Amino acid sequence: MTGGKIGKIVRWVVTAIVIVGMVLFARTVNWHDTWKAIRSASPGILLVATLVNLASLAIKGVRWWIFLRPVGAPSLPLAMRATFAGAGLNNVLVANGGEAARVIFVSRASHVPSARVLATLALERLFELMGYVVMLALAVSFLNLPASIERFRPVAWLSLAVVLGLLVYLVRRPEKAARVVVEGAGWKARFGAYMSRFMETMAELSTPSRFVAALLLSVGVWILQVVTYHMTARAAGFPITLVGTVACLLAVNLGFALRATPGNVGVFQMLYAVTAVAMGLDRNQAIAVAFLIQTQQILPVTILGVAMAPEFLLKRGKTRPIGEREAAIEESKVVRGVE
Repeated sequence: MTGGKIGKIVRWVVTAIVIVGMVLFARTVNWHDTWKAIRSASPGILLVATLVNLASLAIKGVRWWIFLRPVGAPSLPLAMRATFAGAGLNNVLVANGGEAARVIFVSRASHVPSARVLATLALERLFELMGYVVMLALAVSFLNLPASIERFRPVAWLSLAVVLGLLVYLVRRPEKAARVVVEGAGWKARFGAYMSRFMETMAELSTPSRFVAALLLSVGVWILQVVTYHMTARAAGFPITLVGTVACLLAVNLGFALRATPGNVGVFQMLYAVTAVAMGLDRNQAIAVAFLIQTQQILPVTILGVAMAPEFLLKRGKTRPIGEREAAIEESKVVRGVE
């Protein structure tokens, strides 16, 4: 059995376990009270919270643009379009499928080799993780959080040390020339050359100034997410404190790199409610707030993604995965002297 098949089996098993857990959890919910709480929410406050959430996504686009500019993709509108479209695609696919697709979208639109675009995205996602780890480490150390989150204190500080070490390594890592393959080489040689170009680009982009800018933008993103969550709770009359909002945000994003369901619907509500209940809050109201938060994160973002880059979302079936064929095309350009 190949690694790909094993990975699919594991993914399906995890998804099945999550779905069973959500079904069992859903049976404990008073859906009448939950729907009542949703209907009574303030439309005006929800609208402002939605705009704040969109602003946080726009900052993510700027953060990616910081790394895209040096590789030959200087268009901020292109970075924004791909960011919104990728987020919209993530809302309808599992396993963050929009991330791989937006690499190819930007690569084709800007005529930049996909290995270089992939390196920019890897750095952008690294700083998304960095912002979360910083917030987690500070929160579990200085805020009064539920025990289920506070137990992550050692993991949070260890993760922060690892990420900081990785950033230092990237800044200090010497640049090396990308490997060139001759035409007709096997797929292993082409893939090796592809990864060589990826690592070369990572080293090229790793400068202290870019890292500081990306980190500041990441802090801004997570602050705006806290504001979005808290305003939504206030709109629904949910009496959660700001510290409680931070706890719920941390909980629902613990597994943000792995989506068991499209948009993490169901999992998000369960984690938010479990965290809120641990702080003595009402389960049904918490689920209502979680649904309202996800409604803001899914519907407007997906609609804007389709509007800003319809060719990206509506023709995704024609998009090839990043792999052997992409590597072959890119490396054949090197052989022909295109670059």
